Amino acid sequence: MESVPMIFAGMVFALFGGALLVWAGVRVGHREPVAQGVSPVASAALALLASGAALVVGVWCLARR
Repeated sequence: MESVPMIFAGMVFALFGGALLVWAGVRVGHREPVAQGVSPVASAALALLASGAALVVGVWCLARR
């Protein structure tokens, strides 16, 4: 019963990280801005970094359950 919150958190982080990675990849692939009013390279890099971090945290949570 104690691992249920950890599994939930891991799934939330993994889904968010995966969705952000796909979304940013599609935006970059279509040469569209990831965030308005920001440098395209900086916004794409930050989005990809955040998605990678969320995926790592999600895997870590699921591995510790």
